Amino acid sequence: MREHRLEVADVFRTYEKEFLAKWGSVLGPHQRKAFAAIRDCRTATLGGHVEFVEECDTCGHRVIAYNSCRNRHCPKCQAMARAKWLAERETELLPVPYFHVVFTLPQQMGRLALQNAREVYRTLFRAAAETLLTIAADPKRLGAAIGFLAVLHTWGQNLHLNPHS
Repeated sequence: MREHRLEVADVFRTYEKEFLAKWGSVLGPHQRKAFAAIRDCRTATLGGHVEFVEECDTCGHRVIAYNSCRNRHCPKCQAMARAKWLAERETELLPVPYFHVVFTLPQQMGRLALQNAREVYRTLFRAAAETLLTIAADPKRLGAAIGFLAVLHTWGQNLHLNPHS
């Protein structure tokens, strides 16, 4: 039997009560739905089916395969889709250097961003875009018109609130 590898869903199940007690008041319906989907993915909660491929010849034990949540935020369900998407995007890259630039909100603004997400994140993206375009256009720097892609991340690797793009 193989050892269980820790997953995001395990963290969700273990710390759900504490997390919701602290952050539940600021979670929107879509965030709650994603949380529940990730927590319940491939568990008995979502039902399952018997895999006849994995059946013991001696005792007849069959493996139950639990259903996936299919939520687009679920790391288990989207691993293959993510890998395929990344491979497709890689073929689109130009043979030029790329730079990764991060714009992070001050820690003190994290809770404000949770409560006023649309306005705060719109302002973050506007400030980031204006900064990149202004600095790149400066002839003392790059002297060029640039293109860029911005993605919002609201949590850091340590799962603490850390809004950045």
